[in-house]
Amino acid sequence: MLLSQKGWSRLLFAVVLGAASCASQAESHYVLEKVVEVSRHGVRPPTPGNRQAMQDGTDRAWPQWTTRDGELTGHGYAAAVLKGRYEAEYYRRQGLLERGCPAPGAVYVWASPLQRTRATAQALMDGAFPGCGVAIHAVSDKQDPLFQADKMGLTPLDAEKARAAIQQAMGGSPEQAQQRLSRDIARLQAAVCQPNKPCPAFEQPWRIERKEDGRFSITGLGTLSNMAESIRLAYSENLPAAQVAFGHGGSASAIAPLLPLLTARYDFTNDVPYIARRGGSVLLNQITQALASDRASADAPPPARWLLFVAHDTNIAYLRTLLGFSWQQDRYPRGNIPPAGSLVFERWRDKQSGQRFLRTYFQAQSLDQIRRLTPLDARTPPLKTDLSRPGCRPSPVGVLCPWSASLHQLRAAIDPTALPAVHYTP
Repeated sequence: MLLSQKGWSRLLFAVVLGAASCASQAESHYVLEKVVEVSRHGVRPPTPGNRQAMQDGTDRAWPQWTTRDGELTGHGYAAAVLKGRYEAEYYRRQGLLERGCPAPGAVYVWASPLQRTRATAQALMDGAFPGCGVAIHAVSDKQDPLFQADKMGLTPLDAEKARAAIQQAMGGSPEQAQQRLSRDIARLQAAVCQPNKPCPAFEQPWRIERKEDGRFSITGLGTLSNMAESIRLAYSENLPAAQVAFGHGGSASAIAPLLPLLTARYDFTNDVPYIARRGGSVLLNQITQALASDRASADAPPPARWLLFVAHDTNIAYLRTLLGFSWQQDRYPRGNIPPAGSLVFERWRDKQSGQRFLRTYFQAQSLDQIRRLTPLDARTPPLKTDLSRPGCRPSPVGVLCPWSASLHQLRAAIDPTALPAVHYTP
């Protein structure tokens, strides 16, 4: 029997409705029990030290922002509010959070003590729970063992071992790495240097340097990567095109080719496995404890349903290295950690089987989402990349990995000799 146009429309509607119902039922099999998230701070101007090094290295002044150097901007605050609002709505849809203000103990936020991290934490909570006054916790000192253990000398590196690992990551030597990245260097140079004028940062040979606090950096590359980061931040801040890469960064497509040296800096420092294990174990240990337990105990992470750490790109770089996780998102270079980008750990349970799973993903707003302050929702979501390993499987709620095996992998990545004491305040 041939169907009329109205009959076909009814049949098509029934098929679509049935498919949506099946997807909804499949998703409802899973319950989101807990979230542990590590977010980078939002958009900031260059730090004072970076600004001076960039100006000395290019023999020209870099644009002054209206915000004090190194601190979260008003635009960065607004972008983080949008992200916090999106996340809270997502968690409410999944049943993790209630409507309105969170129940006592349901949400706990711990921030690195710098202004830009504390202010980003406030912005995320203002977006997630406007008017609720969610407390932001941080140490009263200038540094926190959870985020700055390496700077504080609490997880010292074996200098010879670290230097050898860095040289291996560089392909043998700083000279070889500098030569291999010559095209990326030339693109950045063309954007920031004045024609026929000195630009000493691009004439400096790279070398591995051990700092006074025991950490390692790549002299030469460090300043160039800070230039790339400052250009990205200026674009994200919605500065006029003339103030972004000195007029060479008027669009996301123009910005993208200037950013790869950020990846190189990660590759040769924070992403070196030995360095990441020494610097990132303390935070990974707290994340693992939080995921595994829902009970309050002394010096353990608070048993919140949404535990949010607001930190730095270096912390996330350490963690993703320990996880063996990398990503390529939109126009960002490989492994990039944009302002307010976050590494998220979700604990799920299948109501039918009772099995638990771990979902791990990295999410970030795109260059233009931050610059234009694009509201985030299901139609315009942030960029998301799931971690997948052997044994993991796709599901309606993301890539789910076996719970016990995932916890074992997290614990195996932790260096038990690099775990300084961590204390939380109520």
